[in-house]
Formats: sequence, C-alpha cells, structure tokens
Amino acid sequence: MSVRESSFYNHVDETLNRSQLEAIQDERLRNIVRHTQAHNAFFAERYKEAGVDAATFKGLEDLEKLPFMSKKDFRTQYPDGMCCVDRSKIIEMHMSSGTSGTPVVMLYTQHDLDQWAECMARCYVMAGLKKTDTIQITPGFGLFNGGFGCYHGARAAGLFIVPAGPGNTERQVRLAHDMKTNGFVCVVSYATRIMEVREKMGVELPNLRVAICGAESFTPEMKTRLREGLGVEPYDIYGMTETGGIGTLGQDCQYHNGIHVWEDHYVVEIIDPVTLKHVPDGEIGELVVTALTREAIPVIRFRTGDLTRVVSKDCCECGRTHVRLDTIKGRIDDMLIIKGVNFFPAQVEQALLKIKGVLPNYRMIINEVNGVKNLRVEVEAEKGVTGYMVEKQLKETLGFSPDGDIFAPGTLPQTEGKAKRVFFQKDGVDVPKL
Repeated sequence: MSVRESSFYNHVDETLNRSQLEAIQDERLRNIVRHTQAHNAFFAERYKEAGVDAATFKGLEDLEKLPFMSKKDFRTQYPDGMCCVDRSKIIEMHMSSGTSGTPVVMLYTQHDLDQWAECMARCYVMAGLKKTDTIQITPGFGLFNGGFGCYHGARAAGLFIVPAGPGNTERQVRLAHDMKTNGFVCVVSYATRIMEVREKMGVELPNLRVAICGAESFTPEMKTRLREGLGVEPYDIYGMTETGGIGTLGQDCQYHNGIHVWEDHYVVEIIDPVTLKHVPDGEIGELVVTALTREAIPVIRFRTGDLTRVVSKDCCECGRTHVRLDTIKGRIDDMLIIKGVNFFPAQVEQALLKIKGVLPNYRMIINEVNGVKNLRVEVEAEKGVTGYMVEKQLKETLGFSPDGDIFAPGTLPQTEGKAKRVFFQKDGVDVPKL
C-alpha cells in the first residue's frame, strides 16, 4: 500500500469518480426501493400513494418522485413499523437521545452494523488516526448511538479503544494522559469542557492530536479555540439516528473544506424547505438523505431539518471525490426570531468567540414580557471583558442589541454532555420552548 493509499480506510470507494459514484447510486437506489416496497407495508403504501412502482422505477432519474420521510414517520411507526427485514435478523437497536415525545428507534442487522463500522472507520482514518493509535470515546454506551458507533468504527480501523463514556472530566483527562490518547470523540461543547479541566489540572497531553466532534453546531471560531486550548486538530463528524448513527454520513478532512458525504452509501439533496424543490449548488437549504445500503430501516428522502449547502462535487485536495457539504448552519426548528430578526444560536457563538477573553461556556435566555421577546446572553469571560463589548459584537452580527452579562469562569451551569444553550422565560419565570 502506498503512503497515499494509507491515508484512506477504503481507497477505492473513497476515490470513485463522479460517473462511477452516480452509477453505483443509481443501481443501489433502484435496489433499495425494491427492497422497501417488497418487505414493508408502510413503504409500499407510501409509494403507491406517490404513483411509484419499484418495477418501473428508474433510479436517480426518478428520485424526486419518491415521497419524503420525516421524524414523524419514525414516531407513528414506533417501534418497528418501518422494519424491512424479519425480526430474526435484528441484532442491535439504538434510539434518539431526545427526552420528549416518542423516541426514534433504529434497528440493525449484521449488514447494517458492518456498514456503520465502515463509514465510521473512514472518518477515523480521514482524521489522521492509524492502526494502534488510541481513541478515547466519551459518548455514552447505551440506547443513544454515539458510544457504540464510535466503538464499531474503531474496531474496524484497528484502533486501541478507551471506552470512557460520558462525564467525570477529571478522570477523562487522567485517562488521556495515562493511556497516551491520540484522539477524542465527543460532543462539541464537551471538548471545550475537557480543554478547561485539563488546563485547571495542569496536565499535559503530549500525545493528543485529534478531536472528532459532532452532535452540535461546530463553528470555525470554536475549532480555533480547540486548536489553541487543547492542541488538537478538530474534525466535524456528521450522522444521525435516522441514517444509522454517528459518522454514517461523513466528516471533514484535514483541509476542512466541507464535510465529505459517503455517497456510495447515501444520496443527499438540498431543498427549499418551503417549496420542497431543489436549490442550486452553493445555496443554503434543508438536507434530505436517502440511505442506499441499509437493510433494516433505510430512510428514503428523509428531511433532516438541518440547513447546509453543497460546497463542491469536485475532487478534494485530500483525494476524496465524494460531495462536500458545508458545516451545518442550524436546524429549521432552532431558528429564533427576536425583534423581527431571524437568527440561529450558532451565530451567537460565532460572535462571542471573536471577543478576546470570552470563554466557550454561554447561554441565551429569551424572556417574553407583555408579548415582547428580549434576548439576554450570559457568558463566562476573563477580567477585562465587559457587557458592553458583548452587546456591541452581537449587534454587529445579529443586527440588534441583546443584553450582555459577564460571569466569572466556572460560574455558569455546565453539562458533561450535549450543551443546552437556549432557555425560555415568561415574565422572568422559566417555561418550555415558546
């Protein structure tokens, strides 16, 4: 194997040219439509309503004729109403980490686990991790897919695994030091927590060089903080319960010019969330995903709710040829409207981290008084940072002036897992999302 090929987990499939990729997608799309129609009544009925018949379906040419799916379908068909294989073939299950409503359940055959491991292993190798390197896994090993997905992929990639799981950050730092950890996998906000605790403990991590982060918006400003504070190269990994779990969709490479989507396994579309029509490459829209190689529950034109754009379909400097998507800008249902201005929480983070001395722990409090919503941003910062500085930067970014309150380092509430950034109040009293 050449030096060039050793930087790929699957050099052949990761470097297919555009015509080869589309030929594979075309064949696999026709196969997955046949599979879902033949083995599941939910899919068969949906196709019938849309006037689609697997026998005459033409593949990519007919993609837009297929009906959309959403989280609602998973919930109405809970737990296994969309399963396309016999129950005897199911060997594992995971589910969404959400705490409200009916959860999203994903079922796995051995083929599905192998597919997941392949996609995740590609991500590890793309981040520069080699066989026998040490990977520390901080997502939980349970119903949520994070920990096990990281584990399956690490086994496939031949990594030494530290299955730390979530929480106990001081122990995480000690483990990273003692086990000579080369890479972390974690939620974006937890990476900053590790960074802060490591500094407080005064522990050096000379072997650490990679942080693979997902589950939250990952702004360029946050990546810069991790490079400077943790001494790592940060990578933006992407996947969701509905597509099979962490890493199934892809990750960015060392050139950080978009998330490489594993197109031999997934077809992605960018649509206008209102008209449901495709938008031109380069324009922001909602990501729609079709799984081509999953057996148990393959999503077909699944509306993710995530906003992104196509960066390029050309070959990347790293040699990979699969389409690159921009970092997720936010979710359609996360958009906030204050004083007539539409914005996403990630924009607040970008603005805050431009201020020297501001720390990554912050929260946004939206308080409604007499029907009028106001935004207050509370952020930890070092001495010398003032509320006026925060308000000025936010006004330049958002176009209006929220209130800015400064807190000493370590005084705002922190979580060990996925951070909660937005809180809602009415007349100063906490309430669920308005």
